Order: sequence, then C-alpha cells, then structure tokens
Amino acid sequence: MSDEEGAVAPLMPSPGRLRVAVLGATGCMGRHLCAAFSAEGSEVVAIARRYAPQVAAHRFLSLDVAGSTSDELARVLTREEVDVVVNATLGWGDELHYTNVQLVERLIGALAKLPAPPRLVHLGTIHEYGPVPFGTSIREDTEPAPENPYAKAKLTASRMVLDAARDGALDAVVLRLANTLGPHPALESFFGSLAVRLRGADAAMGVELTIADARRDYVDVRDAVDAVVRAARMTRADPLVNIGCGRAMDVRTLVGELVAAAGLPAETIRERRGEVRSRGADWIQVDVSRAGRLLGWHPRFTIGESMRAMWETVCADQPLPARHLGRAPAGAPLPPRRRKR
Repeated sequence: MSDEEGAVAPLMPSPGRLRVAVLGATGCMGRHLCAAFSAEGSEVVAIARRYAPQVAAHRFLSLDVAGSTSDELARVLTREEVDVVVNATLGWGDELHYTNVQLVERLIGALAKLPAPPRLVHLGTIHEYGPVPFGTSIREDTEPAPENPYAKAKLTASRMVLDAARDGALDAVVLRLANTLGPHPALESFFGSLAVRLRGADAAMGVELTIADARRDYVDVRDAVDAVVRAARMTRADPLVNIGCGRAMDVRTLVGELVAAAGLPAETIRERRGEVRSRGADWIQVDVSRAGRLLGWHPRFTIGESMRAMWETVCADQPLPARHLGRAPAGAPLPPRRRKR
C-alpha cells in the first residue's frame, strides 16, 4: 500500500486547553515537551520516577509507570483528568525491556480500562526500521527490520500501540523520531558527550575522536517537540508518522558544525581511525511528507542553530573540569575576577 493510499486526510486539531501527562518528564525530550505544552496553554502533569529541577514549573508525580499495575495507572489518569498522555520514556541496558516494553503494556492496559481514554502519543525511533539501502528515504510503509536490541524493543512497543489504534481500541499515534540535536542534549549521546568534551578542551591539545563513516538524519529537539504537540491535538488521524529533518547528513560535517559553534578551530578534532560502536545505521534519511500533510509540520531549525543551542546549554549546565578553572576554552565565558583585598 502506498503512503498516499494509506494516509488518512488531516482532521481539524482539537480546540481548547488540554491537560497533558508527560511520562519520562525529566528526560532530555520530556523536559522540552513539558515546556512546550505549557507554552501553548495546556496544563502539564510531569511524571517520572525521580524529581528533577527542570520540571519545577509543573505539577509533578513521582511514579514508576513500568512497575505499576494497569489498575494503579488507570486510577492515576482518572484522578488527574488528563486529555493526552505522551510517552517520552526510554531505557537502556538492564532496563531495555522494563522501560521500553513492559511500561507500554501496562499503559495500554490502563487506558483500556477507562470509559473515555485520553489520546496517546507514543515516541518511537526511526531506528525501528533498521538498516536500509544507501539513498533510501524511510517512509512509514518501509518494512521494519531492526538489528540491535534497543531498536527491537522499541519496535515491539510501537507495534502494540499501532495494533491498539488500528483496532479502534485507542486513539493513539506513534511518532518515529530521528536522532535529535539542539538544547539540553542527552549527555550520553554522541554529540552531547562531544559537546561536554569540547567544553573542557584545550585547542592546542585538541580532542581525539573516532567518527563513523555515515550519513544520518538529525532533527532539532524543538522541531521534534513541535510535532508531538501537533500530534496531541490531531485525533483519529493516521497512527504512524515519521519525524526527521528529511535529509542524510555526513557525520563529519556535523562534528565540524559543533566545533564551529564552540568557537574552536576545525583542527581541534584529531580524528583517529577505528571501528565505531554505534546504534545507528550508516545511512538514515527520513521521508517527512506524511508529517507535512497530516500535522502541517516542517522542520524549522538549521543545523547551525541546533549546534549553537546545544553548545550554549551545555556551557550553562556543565561546570568546567577542575584543571580548566582559572582559564576558559574558546567560546566559554571567563570566570569573574577576584577583588584584591
């Protein structure tokens, strides 16, 4: 079935103020979602296992969703009177199945118990499709064939949501997101960790780095969040939408953009050859035409803008290593001078 044949015509977004529960609210995506929903006038219920200062402006519930029963979750959602649930959780390592699959099982079970279930926006990943031939744009009808455990777990969860939506049991949508760039990155991500290293880098010494020989699609986190907010208001539209910037970009070029945003010379990066351990395929390019038709969504931020926002927030959030106190790398503010007594 082609995308044109399978897509549902866009519906008018639901009007008025929403009450939105964001699961995984303290994560790198969740914090942006809470802020965006609040900015557009909705009430936010931030849900996570542990409190974090970035959700201080919102109602916060400490809850282990994956460890709760469906009955317990149903009672929470009923008490909070939410109109939309956004699942922005993800887990790695030992929590791969617990957070990515078990949580979704419990959540779908809870929603099924409610007489008028809230809309569910589930955040999947473009990696659920697995490797595709070089030059391919990944469409929603591309057959998923993931190869690593994380992508397989995320695909399992997305399929549960899609099955429930297509059966009419839930009003739900899955957004398969490309990797994100921009403000407040996940520090364990490639570019987040590189920004931290550059924060304490000595331009003369440089940063030694192994770079994947790959071209991948990256979307600004603020654009991704805009798509989620739009999807939250589009009821009973097509339940699967891909989100990315729409083009595959050379990873070395992206590294250079971050170095430039840091105000460091290009030669700061000293590339070493070697195998790169990565969850990503060598080629990722997302077809975002369905997002444009159904959500009226298009990416707005340039790569340069994304990298500058990443650098600025990493500088604000991450203290310099002890060996750099007293001198600042290029692009970082100088510490205040001490007054002589």
